[in-house]
Amino acid sequence: MSGQSNRLSWVDTAKGISIILVVMMHSAYGVGEETGGTGILHWIIGFATPFRMPEFFMISGLFLSQVINRDWQRFADRRVVHYFYFYFLWAFLQILFKVALGTGDPVAAASYMAWAVIEPYGVLWFIYMLAVFSAATKLLHDAKVPHVVVIGAAALLQMAPVATGSYIVDQFAEYFVYFYSGYVFAPLIFKLVDWSMDHVLLAILGIVAWGLVDAALVFSPGFQVQPKHMLMGLAELPGLHLILAITGSITLCVLAGLLSKLPFMDWLRWLGAHSIVVYLSFSIPMSMTRVILMKLGIIESTSVLSIIVMLSALIAPLVLYAAIQVTGWGKFLFERPAWAHIPGTPGSRSYVKAARQAPAE
Repeated sequence: MSGQSNRLSWVDTAKGISIILVVMMHSAYGVGEETGGTGILHWIIGFATPFRMPEFFMISGLFLSQVINRDWQRFADRRVVHYFYFYFLWAFLQILFKVALGTGDPVAAASYMAWAVIEPYGVLWFIYMLAVFSAATKLLHDAKVPHVVVIGAAALLQMAPVATGSYIVDQFAEYFVYFYSGYVFAPLIFKLVDWSMDHVLLAILGIVAWGLVDAALVFSPGFQVQPKHMLMGLAELPGLHLILAITGSITLCVLAGLLSKLPFMDWLRWLGAHSIVVYLSFSIPMSMTRVILMKLGIIESTSVLSIIVMLSALIAPLVLYAAIQVTGWGKFLFERPAWAHIPGTPGSRSYVKAARQAPAE
């Protein structure tokens, strides 16, 4: 396998780990809210809390340097319009399913949809913020603001108790530092993972050491595992939380590099390569499975219920994706159609038409 293929392989593996952690959290908290109890997934999420979302954003910034120098039209199409297309499409579908059909109140559904323009809706906030982070990074790049200034300011924002009431502002302050760090430190992260894949024993020892430190700080006095919330111990402290998030994100990348060397872990790489499919659509089967299981009342264990809900939320989107690939119907759900591209950019109708009309060489 070539160096570039190795690189793409571990990045997809890291995405696979990340999407599992995201679905795990929502599944555990959703069931916990219904049962009033906690299960084994709550404890796993507790351990992963410092790096669970930061790692997702850091990975999303790794390849930004490949497109950051493009003109605004092409950059916006690839990194802003792309995310907003999927965000608004799936926000509409989720609001239609959960609010319009779930409550029978079309007025409430319309209100939710209107608010979704300026306040990211539900679990889709991550997709929305990727568009915002990409645009902000491009603006800072074009303004030639030094990396050290941006990272310093972003770190201060993360450590500050920002609570404006605006979800966009608050999430920007909380997570932009990780996205930007992925963009700036991508060469170093790739080198570290490449080194780790050549020095497996040392890499494993490093992962174990970091895991022990993370567990000791997360589960220290002050830690509380609750049905729909997690209170960390010392890991909650400003500054320390930021350090744990960054080191944890990098450690997970190293772990992904090691796992990508194992043939029987190809399923995780494949899952990561299709993580957008799961992220966009997992909440609907997750909610349906939880509601059905709670109404049946056959299983009482919060742990078992959470695991079943999580597996359903992971598998159902992939079944839907496979069905779309076989039938050819509904491709717009996970593939951006030509009309959703900025005119003149690759993939747009005008671009495709011009390419077809170009004389053969």
